[in-house]
Amino acid sequence: MFNQIKLFFEQHLALSAPEDTAEEQLQLAAIVLFLEMMYMDEKVEPREQEIILSLIHQNFSLTPEQTDSLLELAEQQRKTATDYFQFTSLINKEYSLEQKVQLIESLWKIAFIDGVLDMNEEYLVRKIADLLHVPHTDFIMAKIRVGL
Repeated sequence: MFNQIKLFFEQHLALSAPEDTAEEQLQLAAIVLFLEMMYMDEKVEPREQEIILSLIHQNFSLTPEQTDSLLELAEQQRKTATDYFQFTSLINKEYSLEQKVQLIESLWKIAFIDGVLDMNEEYLVRKIADLLHVPHTDFIMAKIRVGL
């Protein structure tokens, strides 16, 4: 019980380390959402992992070491998160509408990479779009641009 209380305070009340910049926190939030999409259909395929690495390289200027480190941290945060708000609230504060739509488009790419859109994957993209206040038209247009 004590460990759970301690973990709660560490996650929610701890100050960020000085080396954790706002940009790194934004990158981490996006990567957590990418990973959550990959796990949404309960099967992880190499193509999903490849598209996530590709999206990280396209969207962020990171070294391979930084990418590995952020992926590891994102996986830890994904496993311990109780909701998406901690990630989407940060993105809402910093991203423009265009950047949010690009993030939704990235989530669609991950969802469609295996050629099958699982209903849980569609639910997650819709949920994240709602939390990011992305208009429904932009949500649908992002889906169409990805190709389905």
